[in-house]
Amino acid sequence: MLENIVSTLNEIVWNPALVVLLIAAGLYLSFRTRFVQLRRFSLMLRSLFGRKEGSGKGISSFEAFCIALSGRVGTGNIVGVATAIAFGGPGAVFWMWVVAFFGASSAFVESTLSQIYKFPHHSGYRGGPFSFIEKGLGQRWLGIIFALITVVSCGVFLTTVQANGVSRAVVNVFPVTSLNVGIAMAVLLGLVIIGGVRRIARVSTAITPFMALGYIAMSLIVICVNIREVPAIFASIVTNALGIHPVCGGIIGSTIAMGVKRGIFSNEAGQGTGAIVSAAADVKHPAQQGLAQAFSVYVDTLLVCTATALMILSSGTYNILDAKSGEILYAGAPELANNYVGYTQSAVDSVFSGFGAQFVSVAMVFFAFSTLMAYYFYAESGILYLFQRRNGRGEKFAVRLLQLIMLAAVVFGSVREADLVWQLGDIGVGLMAWVTVISILLLCPEAIQALKDYEKMQ
Repeated sequence: MLENIVSTLNEIVWNPALVVLLIAAGLYLSFRTRFVQLRRFSLMLRSLFGRKEGSGKGISSFEAFCIALSGRVGTGNIVGVATAIAFGGPGAVFWMWVVAFFGASSAFVESTLSQIYKFPHHSGYRGGPFSFIEKGLGQRWLGIIFALITVVSCGVFLTTVQANGVSRAVVNVFPVTSLNVGIAMAVLLGLVIIGGVRRIARVSTAITPFMALGYIAMSLIVICVNIREVPAIFASIVTNALGIHPVCGGIIGSTIAMGVKRGIFSNEAGQGTGAIVSAAADVKHPAQQGLAQAFSVYVDTLLVCTATALMILSSGTYNILDAKSGEILYAGAPELANNYVGYTQSAVDSVFSGFGAQFVSVAMVFFAFSTLMAYYFYAESGILYLFQRRNGRGEKFAVRLLQLIMLAAVVFGSVREADLVWQLGDIGVGLMAWVTVISILLLCPEAIQALKDYEKMQ
């Protein structure tokens, strides 16, 4: 019963119109910003390391980048890429690239707007789509709805996805139960989120860059071992993306949809979450943070996701499934069936026998844990926005309640079926994307003006 309800909601939220909207918005904003993601690439890098303005109310641009990257680099980079290939074939990777390239402009606009419309709080600056929807569009009612969607999506739906990915990966190689994994994760997460945004920023800054670099290094070794397969892999990604394949030609709709879904799930461009953490940064100019967040989209998808995809495809450790029936259309690793995390584990294990699966499990723990910290920050920011006009009355209780619910969601996600929690995650991402993308399209002139002002300062 629950599975049927969730599946129906997922189909409603992720109808073809949303896929078209996300790609069209990224294309439109790329032209409006004169492809800032290409023109100002070097400025993106410099923006990461801009100094704080000294008010003491916010975090640095690099800390905000690390928190946002924590949210982006998670199970979507390991399991998400595997599910994209499973239901869309190699061509889904191409559409993930498309979403990342054009989505970088969406990330710039939403993050710049969040800086323009951020609000002060005793814990630091806060804001995001709910703020620029209220102050920029003058629609407080929609800002409230978006804040509620953020709390539910990040605090519950997306949290279950991360927990499930870790649970599956760990149980695959270690003699523990899913419940024990969930409880352990909940305890560790609780110790961090109770410390607030500054503790989250410190932990994210400490582990995020190193875990991403370590994972990419391992991926490069696996890819180098299978280097002869790489040219053919790139060719299959392009041809499959266009439906020029006897198997993938029949699922071209699923190929595009899965590429866009998993691309947005992973890099969060246009979803609004990157904008939420961008508001917390204390920078000299709004466009500076917009550029920093645009760069994080590249790191997530063009580096980490691509590394995973090339490992899986070059090792041949994947299957292609029919999205509706679950029937195996292509059996590269029939013994894995729909064990998506197993695709990545087997790819690494094919080179590092007896070690690869354990490495991916450990990487999943770090990736997901950092993402859960970011999700908590997003959900908490939604709570603070909702209680902004109440002078703090009831805010502390709501935050504590959120913490308890999120920790419970970690345990719940650890023991549930993967397909169910991934559909819940897709619903959360889709609902946030609908509201965010339409809002930034309406408000993009302000972000473009901010970009022009910032460029004059360089």
